[in-house]
Amino acid sequence: MNMAETESADHRSGFACFVGRPNVGKSTLMNALVGTKIAITSDKPQTTRHAIRGIVHRSDAQLVVVDTPGLHRPRTLLGERLNDVVYDTWAEMDVIGFCVPAGEKIGPGDRYIARQLATVARRTPVIGVVTKTDLASSDQVAEQLVALGELLDFTEYVPVSAGSGFQLETLSDVLVEQLPPGPELYPDGDLTEDPERTLVAELIREAALEGVHDELPHSLAVTVEEMLPREDSENLLDVYAVLYVERDSQKAIVLGRKGQRLKDVGARARTHIESLLGSQVYLDVRVKVAKEWQRDPKQLRRLGF
Repeated sequence: MNMAETESADHRSGFACFVGRPNVGKSTLMNALVGTKIAITSDKPQTTRHAIRGIVHRSDAQLVVVDTPGLHRPRTLLGERLNDVVYDTWAEMDVIGFCVPAGEKIGPGDRYIARQLATVARRTPVIGVVTKTDLASSDQVAEQLVALGELLDFTEYVPVSAGSGFQLETLSDVLVEQLPPGPELYPDGDLTEDPERTLVAELIREAALEGVHDELPHSLAVTVEEMLPREDSENLLDVYAVLYVERDSQKAIVLGRKGQRLKDVGARARTHIESLLGSQVYLDVRVKVAKEWQRDPKQLRRLGF
């Protein structure tokens, strides 16, 4: 065996995903492992709508972490399609992390997901991950680990905090141990395989989610219509996006008084987009009404679902 073959045998590469109820910290955990913001985060349900992939580069491995939507009982066609994204993702994984927050009692949603995972666990290692340990006492963390063990026969258990960094390296090690030997799947330095337009649209939606409540978060969708360098500038990118809602009353909420809320959304989003792309950005966001798009197959396809 030559040196290249030896290095390949010692190197691991593959895919891991985090699953769990909405808002258990999956996106924040992926961002922490990758070391930069790839997936958007919010305390609103259904924040994640796509299987976003972040790449963790290590000297001994390349771990591709997939952030999936929260598995839930769907009430719309969009909800059904988000669940389909989760199930389709599971089939491609080398290892799965099932996330439950340290400070929240395990409930029906967690048990439902555990039942779904039971069939997957026969062929794919499943790691029990207790998240948000920085927001709970050590006794709560210990109790949650015991409760988690009653749901499923996990391959390993890891308490972790994306906020404080507690046991992030340990979680990375545990996930990598389950990967098959293999060369790098992506060039060194790549942090995601997702198109820039998708990430930019998600960052705009994240900014729009801030401060809204009730049914509005579910009704927001964003498409990037155009993204191109400005001809007379070396470091300026023009981004034109549309933020869709389902009703005129929701459009008024997004716009705010004299359009001020939309201006604030654009300012917050532009900061994150410039950080992601490494260039200055001119961001133009328009708001349009697409009536009941969550239930309309044609509109769902047009919006990328």
